[in-house]
Amino acid sequence: MSSPAHERSPSRPSRRRRSDGERSRAAILREAARLATVEGLDGLSLARLADAVGMSKSGLFAHFGSKEELQLATIEAASAIYDDLVIEPAGEQAAGVRRLRAYIERFLDHVQEGVFPGGCFFVSAMGELGTHPGPVRDGAMAFSQRWLTLLAEQVAAAQAAGDLDPVADPPQIAFELNAYMVLGNMQFVATSDPAALDRVRRAADARLSALAV
Repeated sequence: MSSPAHERSPSRPSRRRRSDGERSRAAILREAARLATVEGLDGLSLARLADAVGMSKSGLFAHFGSKEELQLATIEAASAIYDDLVIEPAGEQAAGVRRLRAYIERFLDHVQEGVFPGGCFFVSAMGELGTHPGPVRDGAMAFSQRWLTLLAEQVAAAQAAGDLDPVADPPQIAFELNAYMVLGNMQFVATSDPAALDRVRRAADARLSALAV
């Protein structure tokens, strides 16, 4: 499961130059992702989004044919933002403990910087959609599982390098580290107190130190 230190984590295909229409759609979806962390994905509507971006509802219909299409596109846009701000920069670190810590730190940075006003988009989405089966929940779940897999891969890489206890279960450790991040995100959103994110750092440090060999 480990990879050479110089490799970057999986990323999206190389971007081509976008048309004005694509840039407009991207701007709409960035605003949709921000709104969704406050009002929920189910609270997204073409009318509400049109008001937020200063467009007519009919103008938005040129980009999205239905509420579900809008929701799915919003998840894809939030995934791209998360890739740009968290996954890809952390992927520049050597595989193993350094990259694992970078994933955690980049996550906390994007929460503290208020990239989304309601905290991590996917924490918000999973809290909302857990009891709403369908394509929208599946889309959010797929990204959340990808994130857990990335964390587990770096635990395994650290084990292969001889830095972490080889008998530890990587998916379990990934689950625990992610749980710290989820709770820290929730507390920070509720209080705006950076101490909540510092507690995540301390908890992650303690867990990784306990696994060190």
